[in-house]
Amino acid sequence: MMAIAAGWILILLLAGGFALDRTLTSLVESNFDDQLEYVMNALVSSAEIDPLGDVRFYRRLGDQRFLEPNSGVYWQIRGEGHEDYPSRSLWDRSLEVRASDPGHELVIYDSDQFPAEPLRVAERSVYLPDSDTRWWFTVAASRGELDAQIGEIRAILVWSFALLGLGLFAMAVLQNWVGLGPLRRVRAAIQNMRSTGVNRIDEPLPLEVQPLVEELNGLLAHSAKQAEEARTHAGNLAHALKTPLTVLTNAATARAPDLADTTIREARTMQRHVDHHLARARAVGRRAVGLAHTPVWESAEAVRRAVERLYPGTRFDLDGNRSALVSIERQDLDEILGNLIENAAKYGGGSVFATIDAEPGETMCVIWVEDDGTGIPEADRISIFDRGARLDTGKPGTGLGLAIVRDVAEIYGGEVELGESEDLGGLLVRLSLPRAHVPTAR
Repeated sequence: MMAIAAGWILILLLAGGFALDRTLTSLVESNFDDQLEYVMNALVSSAEIDPLGDVRFYRRLGDQRFLEPNSGVYWQIRGEGHEDYPSRSLWDRSLEVRASDPGHELVIYDSDQFPAEPLRVAERSVYLPDSDTRWWFTVAASRGELDAQIGEIRAILVWSFALLGLGLFAMAVLQNWVGLGPLRRVRAAIQNMRSTGVNRIDEPLPLEVQPLVEELNGLLAHSAKQAEEARTHAGNLAHALKTPLTVLTNAATARAPDLADTTIREARTMQRHVDHHLARARAVGRRAVGLAHTPVWESAEAVRRAVERLYPGTRFDLDGNRSALVSIERQDLDEILGNLIENAAKYGGGSVFATIDAEPGETMCVIWVEDDGTGIPEADRISIFDRGARLDTGKPGTGLGLAIVRDVAEIYGGEVELGESEDLGGLLVRLSLPRAHVPTAR
C-alpha cells in the first residue's frame, strides 16, 4: 500500500510540477516579451524621417541602459539603402535581422548571434511617414535575467514539490500505520489466546475488523466443537471397548473352557464399536471438506439392488422425486439408506416401501422408509437409537444400525424420527436431510 501510494504521489507530483513549470515559465517569458514590445512601440512612435531621408528620434528614450555599451539591452533600425541606426549599447556590433515576415506584425524569437550572450529578439517592419523605405525595427535583450528568473522558479518548484512529496508520503505511511492498527490488535489478541488458553476474542475492536473477528471466533468455535467431538468419540470408544476387554481378561485369567468362543464374541463386539465410531469420524471429515450434491434416487437404487440379493423374498418399492439432491456425501448417504432399508427387510414382513422427497420443502428433503413388520412401540422409539439397543434378539445384528443413522444424519444437520406406517402397518422411519441446491447456469 505504501509503495502504491509512493508511486502515485511521484507520478502526480511530476505531472503537476511539469505543468506548473510550463505555466510559470510561459508567464515569465510573456512578461519579458511585453517589455520588449513596450520598447518597440516606444521606438516606432518616437521615430521620424529627417530631411536627408534617414531615421531619427524626436525624443530620447527613457532607459539609460541603451546608452551603456554591452548593457544587455539593444535596439537597431535598418532600412534598405541606408546605414544601420543602432543604440550606443551595441557599440561595435550589429543585430541580425531575419527579414522573413512580409507583414507588419511583431515577431519575437530567441537568438544566439552574440557569443556567450543568448538574446531574446523582437522585430517589426514599419513604413514611416514621408518615406517609401521599409524600416526594420529590432529590439533585443539578454536572456540572462530571464533565464535566472526561470531557474529560480524551477528551484523553488523542485524543493517545494520534494517537501510536498515527502509530506504526502509521510501522511500515507501514518495513514497505513493507523489504519492497520486494528489488525495488530487482532494479532495481539490471538497471541493472548495462545498464552491464556481462551478460545475466542472478546476484546472490543473497530467495526472495520469486526467481521474478521466474528469469522475467526466462528472458526475457533468450530475447531473447538470438532475437538470436543473427537474427545467424545475417543471416550465413547474407550468405554465401549472396556467391557469386552474386561470380559476377555477375566476369561483368560480364569482359563475358562469357552475362552475361544468368548474371544470371538467379544472381538466381534469390539469390531462393531470400532466400525461405528469410524463411520462417525469419516462423516465428520467429509463434512468438513465442503458441500456435497448427492442424488438420493441413485443411492437408494444402489442400496435396493444390494439388499435384494440378501433378502430375495422381500418386495421393494421405490417412489418419489427422482431429481432430489441432498447435501451429504454419497458414501454416508449409502450407509444411512443401507441401514434403514436392510433393517426394514430384516425385521419387516416381506414388503419395504421407500419414498423420496415425501414431504417437499425448501430446506429439507424427507425420505420415508416403511415396512409391514410389527413396528416399534412408541415407548421404545427413543431408546432404540442407543448403541447396542435391540428389540428382536432372535435375528442377527449388532444394534448399531439406527445409532449410526442418527449420528451421521445429525452430523450433516439432519434428523431421524420413528413412527407407524399407515399403508403397511409396520415401522415408518422419517429421515430428514439438508437439501442441496445447485445454481443454474445463466
